[in-house]
Amino acid sequence: MAVFDSFLERQGFLLLDGGLATELERRGENLHDPLWSAKILVNAPEKIADIHYAYFLAGADVAITSSYQATFPGLRASGLTAQQSECVIRDSVVVALQARERFWSDPQNRIGRLRPLVAASIGPYGAFLHDGSEYRGDYRISRKELKAFHADRLAVLSNSGADLIACETIPALAEAEVLTELLSDVPNIEAWISFSCKDGAHISDGTEFPAAIAAVVDSEAVVAAGLNCTAPRFVNALLDRARQATDKPLVAYPNSGELYDATTCDWQSASEIGMIEQAARGWRDRGALLIGGCCRTTPETIRGIRTALTSPLAYSGSR
Repeated sequence: MAVFDSFLERQGFLLLDGGLATELERRGENLHDPLWSAKILVNAPEKIADIHYAYFLAGADVAITSSYQATFPGLRASGLTAQQSECVIRDSVVVALQARERFWSDPQNRIGRLRPLVAASIGPYGAFLHDGSEYRGDYRISRKELKAFHADRLAVLSNSGADLIACETIPALAEAEVLTELLSDVPNIEAWISFSCKDGAHISDGTEFPAAIAAVVDSEAVVAAGLNCTAPRFVNALLDRARQATDKPLVAYPNSGELYDATTCDWQSASEIGMIEQAARGWRDRGALLIGGCCRTTPETIRGIRTALTSPLAYSGSR
């Protein structure tokens, strides 16, 4: 029984939150830094707590922590010691847990809701590189080096008080396999693995999506799998392909559909953010039971998804 099963039984879905770093930018923060959102985690964690709280108010059942780009190598490069780096990574969960307790302490917020969850984020090696390779997967690193990169942070986050682990925006099959091996070695842990995808059929490194899903779902630790930080227009096709590989719950939390330029640290092209709310019910019908938003989505986006999924025609009966 997965930690989120009570949500699926009661409402038929688990609503994830939306963009964190881009929401910080929308609120005026400058994240042009190798640490990205982890810069704010180090210097002003209360601002991250406010965003977690805003997403809970908007209807999110899950807060995904700000540890996506908080890595031991990255934090040490910024001048922190190993011990200080561990504290920062652990604090990403503490901040989210505090925001949850702030939300749950108000009886009005409990009406029609289950107590939200906290998912500890593990971003890809490409996020540490800060060069956009989380959307390419063209790493020049061995599996052994990848395993060493991820192992220390996973060890901290698996004992942090988070309800589950979110391995997200994974662009490469080898990295997903390494993460699955690491997760399988940790007792009493649950996780989802979600890939960044370049089209409606392939993850970012070119691996066919069903093969990528099949590579991770045999692990008992992996309780759901799917996609994130991918254009909304690709989600239907990706979910249909993922369902060929697993009966486990699927995950879908796309970005706004804009393209990220790692050189200018800016988002370009047209937004598809309005499509997310319109399409959410169809994604659920295709097996995506964990649904939310990624970069450039906002609390308003999450509120719209919850409205769409809880409308009278959205769900009738238990899973």
